[in-house]
This record gives sequence, structure tokens and C-alpha cells, in this order.
Amino acid sequence: MSYHNPVLLKKSVDDLVTNPDGIYVDVTFGGGGHSREILKRLSDKGKLFSFDQDLDALENTIEDERFTLINQNFRFLENSLLIYGITAVDGILADLGVSSHQFDEAERGFSTRSNAPLDMRMNVMQSLDAKKVINDYEEEHLADIFYHYGELREARKLAREIVHHRKTKAIETTEELKKLFSYIPPHKQNKFFAQVFQAVRIEVNQELEVLKEMLLQSYKILKPGGRLVVISYHSLEDRLVKRFLKNGMFEGEPKRDIYGNYDKAFELLQTKATVPDEAEIEENSRARSAKLRTGIKL
Repeated sequence: MSYHNPVLLKKSVDDLVTNPDGIYVDVTFGGGGHSREILKRLSDKGKLFSFDQDLDALENTIEDERFTLINQNFRFLENSLLIYGITAVDGILADLGVSSHQFDEAERGFSTRSNAPLDMRMNVMQSLDAKKVINDYEEEHLADIFYHYGELREARKLAREIVHHRKTKAIETTEELKKLFSYIPPHKQNKFFAQVFQAVRIEVNQELEVLKEMLLQSYKILKPGGRLVVISYHSLEDRLVKRFLKNGMFEGEPKRDIYGNYDKAFELLQTKATVPDEAEIEENSRARSAKLRTGIKL
């Protein structure tokens, strides 16, 4: 399978691996780029467990006795590792979002550039797909998805257009969905359709809920001093990661003592997110929106 170069490869693995004899987890294996780099940093005693729910990723498995590839969604991180007797690890890496391979496979329906069936499933074995979201969800539910996951101000109008159209004919392809909004000015279409597709994709794959579950489990299984390295690609993901690394929560405020202090979950390796340089963005356009954050478990 053809996968593009992983984003922020050297920086992310530099942040992650501090003990060559340690146990590490790559929860987003994809083309295996990050995993291969991690293995280069490990001794014969080190171990790497990688996760990917996409069956295509299994074709990239690495023949190395230190390596185990687990065909699971990373929301099952803790229990999956327990099967192998692993209860504590030295570092966890997550490169979030859709892989370049999934975007390039037109029939998967992730890309706004290709006409394909409405699918967008990262795990092709699951029943919920984009077609069901677009054709079966109530108008109010659709509006909420576009507003919260796509950050689209005209969410209610979009939902109304979809519900009106599907009364006479089901919406089955990405092109049919896009045609409903042909009134959007050409100079705004790229961003608009990217937001629409993002919203539907997040709903299909429950991406934000899955991310929350993974982050909470990561904190539980990281050893003190262990590192959590996360690369995110849109503000919804990054906001969750940033808040979790700051105070171990996704919303609300932590309890403070009489001096205003609270127990921190992590120490930040860098106070600001690391972003790719211009050379990497030119080589890989997907890197343009990437933000890397690293926390050290206290």
C-alpha cells in the first residue's frame, strides 16, 4: 500500500523515545512510518505495539520480533495491551485523522476531489457510514453535526437542504452531496466542502469520543515520566489534546487548593505546539495543519 511520508517524523519520535529498552505504542500505524522510526531507536530489549483498525494497514506490517501490530481501534488500547501482559508503557504516539492513503483511495469517500460512494469508514467492517448519516439522521441531528464538527455557521440551512432533497431521492455519492451546495461561491468551495466532509467523517468514526477514550487510557498506562506525543490536524482535536495535557480534563476546571494550585496530569515538553517547517509543508501538503504536543506524565 502506498502511504505518504509521516508528518513531523523526527521530532515526534525524538520526543517519544527516551529509553531504548522501553515499551512503546504507536496507536495510528497506517503506513508504518512512525513505527519504523521508533524501532530504529529501540534496543533488542525494546518493544513496540502498534494499532490500526484499517485492514489496508495490515499489508504494511513489519517483520521484527520486537514489533506487534494489533488490528483494533485505539479506543481499546488498555484491554488490547493487557492481552499481551502489558500494563505500563514508556511512551505513546498518536498521529490523528485520516491517513493520506485513505484520502487517495477514491472509493473510500474521504476526499472532496473524487466522486465516490458516501462511505468515510476508517473501519470498513462497521455498519455506520456516511450514506446512513446523510440519509437517515434527523434534521436537527445533522445540523448539530455540521455546527459542532464542521464549525459551519450555516449548519441548519445545510441540514434543511439535505432533508428536503432526500425526500425525493437518496443521496448516495460525494458528488451528489456536493451538488446540493453548488450555490456556494467558487472561491469558498474548497474550505466549505472540507468542513462538510470533516463533520460527516467525525460522526461516522466517532473520532472525538474515541480520542477522549484513548487519552484517558494513555494516562492510566503510562509510567511516571512516560511521554504522550499527539499530532492533530484540526482545532477540535487539538483543543481536546491541549486541555487534557494541561489538566487531565476535556471540559470544566480542575479543583484548586486554597492557593489556587491544582494537580497537573502532565508537564508539557514545549509550551507551544510544534508545527512543520515550510520545507515539510511543501513536500507534504497534509502537514500544513499539523500540530504536535508532547506531555510527560507526572
